[in-house]
Amino acid sequence: MCGIVGYVGPKAPLDILIPGLERLEYRGYDSAGVALNSGSEIEIIKRAGRIADLSKSIAAADHIAAVSGIGHTRWATHGAPTTRNAHPHRGCDGTVTLVHNGIIENWADLRTGLVERGHTFGSDTDTEVVAHMLEERADMDLGDAVREVMAVADGALALAVMRKDQPDLIVGARRGSPLVVGLGHGENFLASDIPAFLEHTRTMVVLDDDNVVELRSDSVRITHVDGTVLTPKEREVEWDLEAAERGGYETFMLKEIHEQSTAIADTLRGRIVSPDRITLRELELEDRVLRMIDKVFVIACGTSYHAAMMAKYAIERWTRLPVEIDIASEFRYRDPVLDDRSLVIGISQSGETIDTLAAVRYAKAQGATLIGVSNVVDSALAREADAVLYTRAGPEIGVAATKTFTTQLVAMQLLGLYLAQVRGSMDPGRIGTMIAELQALPAKIERAVELEDRVVAMASQWSDVRDFFFLGRSGDFPVAMEGALKLKEIAYVRAEGYAAGEMKHGPIALIEPGVVVVGVATDTHVRAKTLSNMQEMKARGGTIVMVVEAGDEEEVAELADHVIAVPRSADLICTVVAVVPLQLLAYHVATAKGLDVDKPRNLAKTVTVE
Repeated sequence: MCGIVGYVGPKAPLDILIPGLERLEYRGYDSAGVALNSGSEIEIIKRAGRIADLSKSIAAADHIAAVSGIGHTRWATHGAPTTRNAHPHRGCDGTVTLVHNGIIENWADLRTGLVERGHTFGSDTDTEVVAHMLEERADMDLGDAVREVMAVADGALALAVMRKDQPDLIVGARRGSPLVVGLGHGENFLASDIPAFLEHTRTMVVLDDDNVVELRSDSVRITHVDGTVLTPKEREVEWDLEAAERGGYETFMLKEIHEQSTAIADTLRGRIVSPDRITLRELELEDRVLRMIDKVFVIACGTSYHAAMMAKYAIERWTRLPVEIDIASEFRYRDPVLDDRSLVIGISQSGETIDTLAAVRYAKAQGATLIGVSNVVDSALAREADAVLYTRAGPEIGVAATKTFTTQLVAMQLLGLYLAQVRGSMDPGRIGTMIAELQALPAKIERAVELEDRVVAMASQWSDVRDFFFLGRSGDFPVAMEGALKLKEIAYVRAEGYAAGEMKHGPIALIEPGVVVVGVATDTHVRAKTLSNMQEMKARGGTIVMVVEAGDEEEVAELADHVIAVPRSADLICTVVAVVPLQLLAYHVATAKGLDVDKPRNLAKTVTVE
């Protein structure tokens, strides 16, 4: 989710790169930098912090008369958000400079080989290995060198590369991370997203996976990574700049709902090393520490608390360890019993949630081992923790969490399986089955998003409904809770999430005609119980919506007024898919009411006061 800008042409590259990066600020970042190529020198200017800080550094000194340039805004994944780790990066001799979006899965092995061959590294990033690999191919045409490296590097890659002796050339490459070409007159542009060049041209080419583009001021050549020359399909951008920042979506929230398949793929990337084995290198905890744990506490707030609920189900079911979950703001005040055999997992998408930080500091003071789960590299939570697991959702602009939540669910399931692997509580065959289910999630999420038209048809009828209930059991319970929270946050209606069996202990008194009751029944071992509870809601006159798995529609046809069938998955894994239609439901009820879903009233993205 970082930003890339590249320019080749007669204008001063800085005049293109800095405004282009500024138009990509909505993507979120922690550092920024540019590289300028004159043909005799490549100058790099980069800074941790904002583009404004970079601009001050640029204004304070003279710069080379460049023919081309590349720029980057970084969202840290490998290495802390420092100037040292900011892009662009170069090899040992400075002849090759590049920027990169994505994650190189086999970077550690590649780096080991490069060090053995005498290369020295100036950063902690995965990106820098590509610069050194290209440097070793100095006798090759730059396009050929990039194609060869693309065949060696695994993972998600969007590259923009310059070589000192070819100043009129930028080579771009894409696999997994977006990259687009802007076609001008006597000048051409490269970017991770359209807004970077929209003021200069509306003619563009979208690169497909495993495409390599050679960009000169007067030509654009696109090949497949195997060298086959491709005919680019030009498109005219009809969006205005504001719409372009949102990728053509009406809101950032809707864009981020659609980005969930990619975010989940990134969260899984590099963490599954074989069909039946998970590696979480960044945890940096010895297996013996994890084997001696006799109790787990998971603490979080808001949406992250619902991910904590999933962690409880996953860890208890797969490792047989007892798990307690706590709202972070309450954790310290109940005087929990912890010691050096306790594992505490703190979850916060920003890593700066003050209640969660206070809770984990308390736990650490009691001698517990602390794992932080965050979407932001080197956040306060990451620094406090003994080990950290990053969710890799990329920046989330909408206040209501969507892709950060589903990546938290996946991270908790990865962690649960990893603990089961280390502790030997699940056989490898069963772990392999669950790994395959996780790997299938991105495609299933895409199919769940395709249910949007069905959801819109329902939501358009309910702009005046004031009372909703969301019910589920077992793994479906956190999904129901999250569905209710989303509706409260952005549609401002009374929406309650309950364990379905609890309804008859009081809340069923509120069910009457006009109340919408959403039942989530994807966790198969409790589905029959959930359906029985939903029959009670129907008997009281509620409007019944059932979220079930494909193939179960007929079973609920007489019960439900509306049925949403999501792709089938294994128990617990299925909940990641089930939450998507509930996000869409909240979104479209809110938009039917004419509300601003990206900036709901009274809410902030990060809660930094107790």
